[in-house]
Amino acid sequence: MTSEEDALAAVLVKCAALPARKVALLYSLGQFAAEDVLAQRPLPVFDNSAMDGYSVQAQSCRAGASLRVVGEQPAGADRGLTIGAGEAIRIFTGAPMPAGADAVIMQEEVTRAGNAIVLQGGAESGEFIRRQGCDIAEGQKILSRGEPVLAPTLALLASQGIAEIKIGGTPRVAIVSTGDELIQPGATPQPGQIFESNSIMLHALALRAGAEITLVEHSADDLERMTEMLRRGLRNDALIVSGGVSVGERDFVRPVLKTRSLAGCDQAWETIPLRPRGPLLHLWIARESSLGLCDVSEVRSSGPHENAWRGRKPMGIAHSAGATCDRSDE
Repeated sequence: MTSEEDALAAVLVKCAALPARKVALLYSLGQFAAEDVLAQRPLPVFDNSAMDGYSVQAQSCRAGASLRVVGEQPAGADRGLTIGAGEAIRIFTGAPMPAGADAVIMQEEVTRAGNAIVLQGGAESGEFIRRQGCDIAEGQKILSRGEPVLAPTLALLASQGIAEIKIGGTPRVAIVSTGDELIQPGATPQPGQIFESNSIMLHALALRAGAEITLVEHSADDLERMTEMLRRGLRNDALIVSGGVSVGERDFVRPVLKTRSLAGCDQAWETIPLRPRGPLLHLWIARESSLGLCDVSEVRSSGPHENAWRGRKPMGIAHSAGATCDRSDE
């Protein structure tokens, strides 16, 4: 019997990333970067004031000193102002530092009198100045290939003037449930029938993992119908089948996939120690499409396949996102 860890590793080793695509930042949230992204400019881009106040030369500052205000620099366009000893320039948060200034005094620490300010204390060189590149240096890696694109990441990328990035491809997934005893929610069950619930769970897990769901269908225990349905499902990157995997006379999934002209099956594993225990099978078809088949519904990993296809950086099995769900069909 294959362990859960070995089973997952056997699957993920064959999950090559899908072709990357370039999208606008607004559409990249929750995706995975397909390439490293380097800072194109330092952050901050220029020396700027961290406070509303006055830019000064620290050597001119002491308690009781009076400095002449020679201009004003708001945030925005650099006015190219310069100050000398004994002078000050009114400045606002985020505004570029005037030439000659090496400190900022908060407006609360001065008294304004016409075109002059009187200082309540001294200043140190560099005080309340955000230096160019103190947060991000030009050329610094700000996003690594395989990392998720989070909301703060979007802000950082936008601060670099980046409008679009390359992300991993989106896996196309088909889901097929099986069994004569199952009917869809909303229908009226007859004696011996129960509601089919696995497909909606699998649909939710695949969506949460970032997959595009192309097909969700239910097949009765009919050999010809199941064969056709599985053929359609195998046109996708992954086909997930719920039920029909055991060895009973009406469990058709296994014989359909292995004998009904679906050549190229490569069995990754069969039976792993999950509870409630039941047949569980994973096959590769033509070494391209992944086919996961389960007859129990304890699904621990909600999206390792999809995340690998989407280009996620390997995190190790113990760190993969997961959910545990109990069998409700039987």
